Amino acid sequence: MPQLTSLKVDEIPAIRPRRSISGMSAILLPLLSGTEIDWEGFRGHVVRTADAGLVPAVNMDTGYANLITETQREQVLAETQSLMDGQPYVAGVFVKDDPGSAFDFDAYRNGLDQIVKYGGTPIIFQSYGLTEQADDEIVEAYSKIGSHAGDFLGFELGTMFAPFGKIYSLDVYKGLMGIETCHGAKHSSLSRELEWQRLQLRDETRPDFKVLTGNDLAIDMVMYGSDYLLGLSTFAPEAFARRDAMWAAGDAEFYELNDILQYLGFLAFRDPVPAYKHNAAQFLHARGWIQTPLTYPGSPERPESDVAILQNILERIS
Repeated sequence: MPQLTSLKVDEIPAIRPRRSISGMSAILLPLLSGTEIDWEGFRGHVVRTADAGLVPAVNMDTGYANLITETQREQVLAETQSLMDGQPYVAGVFVKDDPGSAFDFDAYRNGLDQIVKYGGTPIIFQSYGLTEQADDEIVEAYSKIGSHAGDFLGFELGTMFAPFGKIYSLDVYKGLMGIETCHGAKHSSLSRELEWQRLQLRDETRPDFKVLTGNDLAIDMVMYGSDYLLGLSTFAPEAFARRDAMWAAGDAEFYELNDILQYLGFLAFRDPVPAYKHNAAQFLHARGWIQTPLTYPGSPERPESDVAILQNILERIS
């Protein structure tokens, strides 16, 4: 759960009114039955997300990157490339390994090549082999990735999301900012303080580097200078885009809409956190955007009683 901050209020980075927010949204991979993908629902979701002005992010945790097959992963990329028609999108590079594994650059290279082939920007999922290295070796691994792939995004993932994740030291984070081809990093610690530290370091070191909040329990981090790549925004990309536009316009209704979206975040991202994907499927099914509320086998489920609460939230943001 979120780490309590030790900062005093006058030590927190200043709020930045009217800034333009860059939003990226992880795309839920919907199902027809079992492991059969609802490709029609997927296509519609990608298009709606892009039309709202957010950058779609596929093969993320929200897209069951650690569960789907290699064939499914590649079809996701092919479908997304066709839909985006040269417009930007992000795709996860996932390498499955075990505790104690060595860093497998060849596996990462294969994933990078696949994404570049389909016109996406890679974002690097962590693995045991990557995160169990010493700090300087971690930075060197990312440098090697950048030298091979060109432009990419980093990703810090707390262990509440995945056991192979790790929140890096600020020295490692500074090392990532020193890699020219690394243009940003998603930060998913669910800690405001750790993210504020990264914003301060970014401002001092490389102002163009995107700190992409993955804090679905504090989506107002955008007020302090974060951009975002969220799983929560997959529920309602158009509402997130509307919220972002309000902030850029100086419209105080930002706070009202943000409060409703944050209520949705607290519901969906309660323990066990990975079950938010089932809530997303329930929510998108209630919207008529996908054909079933199923979640992928191996991903935890939510109770049917959540649907009534989700329906109420849906009515409030519509």
